[in-house]
Amino acid sequence: MWRSLASNMLTVLAVALFLLGGLILWGQREYVAQGPQDHAVCVRVPGGATMGRISQELEEQGTISSGTIFRLGAQYTEKSSQLKAGNFLVPAHASMEEIVDAVTRGGASTCGAEVVYRIGVTRSRAELRELDPETMAEVELAKFDLGSAEVPEIFSQKAAAPDTAFRIAVAEGVTNWQVVEALKAIDILSGAVTDVPAEGMLAPHSYEITRGTEREALLGQMQALQQQRIDEAWAKRQEGLPFDTPEQMLVLASIIEKETGIPDERGAVASVFVNRLKSGMRLQTDPTVIYGITKGEGVLGRGLRQSELRRVTPWNTYVIEGLPPTPIANPGLASLEAAVNPDQTDYVFFVADGTGGHLFSSTLAEHNRNVAKWRQIEAERAKQND
Repeated sequence: MWRSLASNMLTVLAVALFLLGGLILWGQREYVAQGPQDHAVCVRVPGGATMGRISQELEEQGTISSGTIFRLGAQYTEKSSQLKAGNFLVPAHASMEEIVDAVTRGGASTCGAEVVYRIGVTRSRAELRELDPETMAEVELAKFDLGSAEVPEIFSQKAAAPDTAFRIAVAEGVTNWQVVEALKAIDILSGAVTDVPAEGMLAPHSYEITRGTEREALLGQMQALQQQRIDEAWAKRQEGLPFDTPEQMLVLASIIEKETGIPDERGAVASVFVNRLKSGMRLQTDPTVIYGITKGEGVLGRGLRQSELRRVTPWNTYVIEGLPPTPIANPGLASLEAAVNPDQTDYVFFVADGTGGHLFSSTLAEHNRNVAKWRQIEAERAKQND
């Protein structure tokens, strides 16, 4: 009797294990198989959401066939705790595996309504745009200057929606004053700014934010990223540079940033200033003079006067020797890298070429010819504007 009972139990156990194995294999196939949704969808992951909540919503929407398999798959791949807040575009027939990857990978939101606060050198703006997952077309719904008294109604409506994503894009070459003033004008942020980092220490970058993000915490994030970039650039510097500290590198990088917006020119511009520093020539760069006038608070909005080029300030590189005492803006990573790895040239002069770029030269005679070309371009443009 006992033998028969034991034999039956072993048979039942074997069958159960066989069925369990089959169930696991079926679940694995379902997890990686094409999903039921026949069109692209925008999956929203709010802050504080759980994988269980997301799986339930996806199953109710018909985006996945089984919330249980979705949760178990996320647990098996150790991604359950890696949910990232945002709006994520999921293509038609995406598998559960692909959806889990999308909502745990992070990065900028890829669908839905998004508000981008652009902090720029000449102006700071708020932009509202939306991606339609059906057509994959991005539509700009509103745009206005930060601090404007008139905010489009659609912006207010969308900004108040729970699934709208927010981002701040800080441009290269902005000053700390411009960043802080823009942050003050962004009403979804919270807290006052009491501790502004030193000029040059806020990294140009795109930052994801949410309602209630602390302004000081955001500034701390910008500062930490800039310090990381400084450390990395300094560690890869060339030998024989005419400056000795990361702080001096940051100053030079800020000048490079303000002198050219063309990526391919950064190395050449850096070489001019490095060559000048090595030979004892003054840097004679207009952006430093402008900073001495404005202290980075706004845009000068006019040409420099001769009296200003002669005026002694700590930043006027027409009258001081070497580098100014502080950066004149927040340089991006490319300008930091150019400052410590300039092109190998004998250039000591450059002037605008009329196309947004510059003409470089090694002698004063050649430079004077290039200046004459630029003056001619300016004169012709003046005639056309009359």
